[in-house]
Amino acid sequence: MNSKHSYVTLNDGHLIPALGFGTYTPEEVPKSKTLEATKLAIDAGFRHIDTAYAYQVEEEVGQAIRNKIEEGTVKREDIFLTSKLWCTFFRPDLVQSSLERSLANLKLDYVDLYLMHYPVPMKQGDDLFPTDEHGKSILDTVDFCATWEAMEKCKDAGLAKSIGVSNFNHRQLEQILNKPGLKHKPVCNQVECHPYLNQGKLLDFCKSKDIVLVAYGALGTQRYKRWVDQSSPVLLNDPVLGALAKKYNRSAALIAIRYQVQRGVVTLAQSFKEQEMKENLQVFGFQLSLEDMKMIDGLNRNFRYLPAEFLLGHLNYPFSDEY
Repeated sequence: MNSKHSYVTLNDGHLIPALGFGTYTPEEVPKSKTLEATKLAIDAGFRHIDTAYAYQVEEEVGQAIRNKIEEGTVKREDIFLTSKLWCTFFRPDLVQSSLERSLANLKLDYVDLYLMHYPVPMKQGDDLFPTDEHGKSILDTVDFCATWEAMEKCKDAGLAKSIGVSNFNHRQLEQILNKPGLKHKPVCNQVECHPYLNQGKLLDFCKSKDIVLVAYGALGTQRYKRWVDQSSPVLLNDPVLGALAKKYNRSAALIAIRYQVQRGVVTLAQSFKEQEMKENLQVFGFQLSLEDMKMIDGLNRNFRYLPAEFLLGHLNYPFSDEY
C-alpha cells in the first residue's frame, strides 16, 4: 500500500484511501481527457478512483488503470475503484447484470466498491434520464431495500468487494439498516459535502452506525452548466478559506480537503490538471488547528450545488429532510 496515503477502515474490514480521484466528465469535455487525467492521477499517487455507469467514462477509466498495471506502476490490488448502479437499473433482476456491464466497460474482474447512485428509481431502459413529453423525469416505484438485497448478492459473488449507497438521507439509511434479514450493512454514504454544506448531522449519524461518509463536490463542484446554478457562490473564493490558505501557505482547495479528512470524511477531489492533483495529495502533510476547523464549520449554510432536481416529486427524493 502506498505510504503517501492515509486509509480508513470500512465496516466490512476493507481499507479505503482517505483521498480519492473523481472522474465525472461533463458533455463539453472529451472523454479522452478523462483517460489522460486518470493516468496522471495514478502517476501523481492517487490510489482511489471514483467513477459511475452514469458518467459514461468507465471504458476510459478502466483503460487508464489497465495501462498503469501493464506499465508496472501499480498492481490491481493497489487501486481502490468505485462504480455506481444507476437509477434506471434498480429492479432487483437488473442489478447484477448492470454491474457486469460496468465491469465489461472497465475490462476488470471486480470493483472495490459498488454504490446505489441515488435512493430514487427511474424508468428502466437504456435512457439514463427518461422523460415524458413535457420533459419531466419518469420515475419508478422499486423499493430500494429490494435493490439492496441484489447489491448484497453482487458482494457475495465477488463482483464488488464492498457495497454502499450515495445521496441517501439518514432516514433512508435507517430503512436499510433496519431491514429484516440484512446481510451486509452499507459501508459508506457518498454525498455532496463541503464547507457550505458540511453535513454535520449526517456525518454524526453515519459515524454512530459505522458508515463512512464520502464527500463529492468537496471543492464546491466543477460548476458544470448542466447541473450547477452559475450564480451560486464560488466556494474556493471564500474569504475565510483564502485567509487560511495564506496562514498555512497552501491553496484554498487544500484547506477545503484537509477540513474533510480531519473530520474523518473520505474525500474525492476532481481535477484535469496534473499540478492540482499533486497539490491535492499534500493533504496529509499538514493539520488545521481546532480553532481553524471551527472557523470552517462556521461557513456552513446548507447550500447544495447539486440538488438533483430531476428526481423531485418522488417519495424518496432525499434532500427534503434536514439530513
